[in-house]
Amino acid sequence: MAAPLDPDCRRLLEMAQAANIPAYETLTPEAARAQYAGGRSRLQAPQPTVAEVRELRLPSGRAARLLRPLGSAPGEALPGLVFAHGGGWVFGDLDTHDHLARSLANGAGCAVLAVDYRLAPEHRFPAAVEDVAEAVRFAAAEARALGLDARRLAVGGDSAGGNLAAVMALMAREGALPPLRFQLLLYPVVEMAQTHDSMARFEAGAALTTPAMRWFRAHYAPDPASWNDWRASPLRAASLAGVAPAFVLTVGHDPLVDEGRDYAARLEREGVAVTHLHAADMMHGVLTMTGFIPRAALLIEVAARALREGLAGAGEGA
Repeated sequence: MAAPLDPDCRRLLEMAQAANIPAYETLTPEAARAQYAGGRSRLQAPQPTVAEVRELRLPSGRAARLLRPLGSAPGEALPGLVFAHGGGWVFGDLDTHDHLARSLANGAGCAVLAVDYRLAPEHRFPAAVEDVAEAVRFAAAEARALGLDARRLAVGGDSAGGNLAAVMALMAREGALPPLRFQLLLYPVVEMAQTHDSMARFEAGAALTTPAMRWFRAHYAPDPASWNDWRASPLRAASLAGVAPAFVLTVGHDPLVDEGRDYAARLEREGVAVTHLHAADMMHGVLTMTGFIPRAALLIEVAARALREGLAGAGEGA
């Protein structure tokens, strides 16, 4: 049984119910994108100031945004985080997660390269994987021009972005990407089959519900044969040994909680240095709700501290 939901989280859910905000699975992808973007702008605290914001294009033409933290000097070679936003692979963009990306940059003292990867259903699996992989290669290849230290690169993301970050860490271990120092997995999706027990506990009344997860999957990876591919389901990789050290955040009120816990436990069993933080009274998506849920800022602070330390150390993935 899950711990009682944090009062601020409960109040936010009650407000959403009173406002009759439609469930994502009842909307078209276009309508869901608009609803999500509007919600993020209202739910987040004032934007943190950073030292530099640079709008970029990857070689493919995909948009990316480079953030350099407060206190950094122009041209200083900083450790870097390639960041993939959440949103079920269907919505979310550079702006919906700019607050989180800026907070991580400042808190970890690193540059953040956020990537605007292609979205489903227009671009299904593995399009998002390909785009984030391109961003990792770009960060390493153009490190000098970007003011990055190519020897200290990490990947991270929340929810669907956490899925993509875990996949990048596996690709780097396989030699398909440059070496990575750390992976930051914030309530990640790691199993497409959706068979964990927690999937049955959140059919309704949660920030993220199981019907919504089915809707996301139907848009991103509708072919069940793809669910066995570790690029869709990192938990199904034959081995996790040798991937970069990890920070894994799970929250109690989340259909993804059990798979996230399993992933953290597997990392530990297979010899990967991992810090697993479980916030039992928090709900999915809380990191982009800092304006209504003050304790979300503490979770970001802890994640940023883990990222800072992971980028500073030698790391098994280096």
